Amino acid sequence: MQTLANVLVGLVAVLHAYILVLEMFLWERKPGRGLHGFDAEMARATAPLAANQGLYNGFLAAGLVWGLIAGEPTGFRAQVFFLVCVVVAGVYGTVTANRRILFAQALPGALALAAVLVAR
Repeated sequence: MQTLANVLVGLVAVLHAYILVLEMFLWERKPGRGLHGFDAEMARATAPLAANQGLYNGFLAAGLVWGLIAGEPTGFRAQVFFLVCVVVAGVYGTVTANRRILFAQALPGALALAAVLVAR
């Protein structure tokens, strides 16, 4: 079960690293604009906000990687903390921005969190 938990935590970390790249570096290009259906003008206007969001997603990814490489009990605690942050951010994003965030962010985080807790 520990291997499954580690794989799920790693996948959530990769997902948030991808979101960092998308929001910080690709926001004004086709992949970023297509995410929310923005035209070039709207993408340009919202790019600083997206970059800020991307940075926060990078912090989530970094925290999850730290949780994977840190020894016990720090690794477990870091994984739980950052996965709870992922789930809370995903639920908040679902309520305030887009329902797809529930499935793209909150659900993977919740599954990884459940696996980490069960593996303990």
